[in-house]
Amino acid sequence: DAMIAIREEIGAIESGAVALDDSPLHHAPHPAHRLLSDDWKGPYPRSVAAYPSEGTRIHKFWPAVGRVDNVYGDKNLVTSLPLPDAAG
Repeated sequence: DAMIAIREEIGAIESGAVALDDSPLHHAPHPAHRLLSDDWKGPYPRSVAAYPSEGTRIHKFWPAVGRVDNVYGDKNLVTSLPLPDAAG
């Protein structure tokens, strides 16, 4: 369902029905803190951002963050586990 919804959003951009900068796909993911803010300025309804497909109304995963700097994460391992020598 998610892949079908993403393809439909891409199709809307390709056809010119939606500008890339105004698309939910361009602004995804939509973390809960942004969706629940009183200051929603999205060019599409909040419900489209929260539930991009019907299946997400039942099985919703709320990302804790917006975009992640993938390049930084690929180059710098970030872990919260203690170092082996600190285990004692």
